[in-house]
Amino acid sequence: MADLKAGVNQLFLREEELRTGMELLFYAYREFTAEPDEILAEIGFGRAHHRVIYFVGRYPKITVSELLAILKITKQSLSRVLGELVRQGFIDQQTGARDRRQRLLELTEKGVELERQLSETQRQRIARAYRMAGAEAVEGFRKVMMGMLDEEDRAKFAPPVPPARLAVKR
Repeated sequence: MADLKAGVNQLFLREEELRTGMELLFYAYREFTAEPDEILAEIGFGRAHHRVIYFVGRYPKITVSELLAILKITKQSLSRVLGELVRQGFIDQQTGARDRRQRLLELTEKGVELERQLSETQRQRIARAYRMAGAEAVEGFRKVMMGMLDEEDRAKFAPPVPPARLAVKR
């Protein structure tokens, strides 16, 4: 993260500005999740189901262990949600080819459709906000969000290292 230089206007670090930022996050999250929550409620699911559907869709063939690491929930919690999604035909579980203990997760056609429905309004909301804010603000938003992540998660979003830098110099 960038160091704050003496003399730079740091009014954004005042208590009121920090509280406003927190409040904006609460309101934005409420709006971001409202429409998907309605869709989920119609089929008896909640936000935990949404998170599983989203990440299994985003990373096909994700392992249960990888999903647990992303969601940071207990095996018991994931087992309950995942079991419902598998039983109702939204997610398919396959045994790993190299390690038979691994369970690889993938959305079924029904799961792909649900993920599309849940994410569509969220994509539209983000796209609209990005257009309104402009490229510089979007980059600033990304920096703020990255600054809120712990180091392990932040590394997942680091730009890839160009191949020339990976080569070992002799």
